[in-house]
Amino acid sequence: MWDSLWIEAHLATMKAGAYGAIRDGALGVKDGRIAWVGARADLPGAPDTLSREVMSCGHAWITPGLVDCHTHVVFAGNRAGEFERRLSGATYEEIARAGGGIASTVQATRAASEEALLEAAAGRVWALVENGVTTLEVKSGYGLDLDTELKMLRTARALEARFDVRIRTSLLGLHALPPEFKNDRAGYVRLVCEEMIPAVAREGLADAVDGFCEGIGFTPAETELVFKAARAHGLDVKLHAEQLSDQGGAELAARYKALSADHLEHVSDAGIAAMARSGTVAVLLPGAFYCLRETRAPPIDKLRAACVPMAVATDCNPGTSPVASPLMAMNMACTLFRLTPEEALAGVTCHGARALGLGGEIGTLEVGKAADFALWRIDEPAELAYWIGADLMQERVRGGRVALA
Repeated sequence: MWDSLWIEAHLATMKAGAYGAIRDGALGVKDGRIAWVGARADLPGAPDTLSREVMSCGHAWITPGLVDCHTHVVFAGNRAGEFERRLSGATYEEIARAGGGIASTVQATRAASEEALLEAAAGRVWALVENGVTTLEVKSGYGLDLDTELKMLRTARALEARFDVRIRTSLLGLHALPPEFKNDRAGYVRLVCEEMIPAVAREGLADAVDGFCEGIGFTPAETELVFKAARAHGLDVKLHAEQLSDQGGAELAARYKALSADHLEHVSDAGIAAMARSGTVAVLLPGAFYCLRETRAPPIDKLRAACVPMAVATDCNPGTSPVASPLMAMNMACTLFRLTPEEALAGVTCHGARALGLGGEIGTLEVGKAADFALWRIDEPAELAYWIGADLMQERVRGGRVALA
């Protein structure tokens, strides 16, 4: 007998990246996993004989729980002043080279206690789960020293129990050059490789290692040293690549079979081909594109033609994407990057799951997968990318239990 059965619902299964719509569907749950999914008319018996609890959904749509596969939600302070400077004409690169940008958040995050970081992150995570997120990736990268990077990752892990949300963590030590290493780039890269990566692997605090391969970040050669260290310690890799210029980061990520390459506004044809061969997911971050008022969008048609899976994420961070809504990210991906609403929903479900190495566990409504899903007050799945600021979520379910309603 199932633990619960959800009926009077329409299902967007998102298998193979498509809606896979089942109208008047039903979904059975047992031991926190999906035990049955299909049309209600095909149920193998009367609902009350199949399950201990029968839940009527009022003709809501059920989708897999949303996956925000690229965030920086753990940080202290904010950079609203830089937002004003950009509106007055300063570029992101100019602000960074003048000591602002990531460096200013590093200073605030180093000074904050673990408890203060948790409370600050809680508000941002609450906004995400209220919008249907059941799985969330959190990066470090605002410490740039061993103690603060570990503090950030511990904080990220603590969010999991507090919000009943699945958390994946990424060590982003290679985010920016800290001031104490301004004349010793090689020394800082060694610190990341020889101290940070072994420590997070030993303590089980990171699932992956990330980097910022960019003209104002780190070179491909420096990034490759970090990738080698990550692989030596059994950690997955991913990369901020080709956001502001083409550094060959996508090709490097593909060579190391990275889970994802993220941003990709300037990705080359060779980078796309390499990602297609390796199975590396393209993570699109329209919030940063919007907030930086960029004009060169990722080459969506080429990514689509090459069958590179495209995830969509908020990139929630204090400087370039203060976005705490996956639904807003979906809308931006459609209006700014010309994704279809179906592609956008796939981006925050099955492809977002794949970008975290969780494609076999979450991201679609299929028998055997975790019973993480969301119920929506909508008539069609496209509404999730259509409405801006609307209250659409009816319930959020984690492991078969209602976690937010």
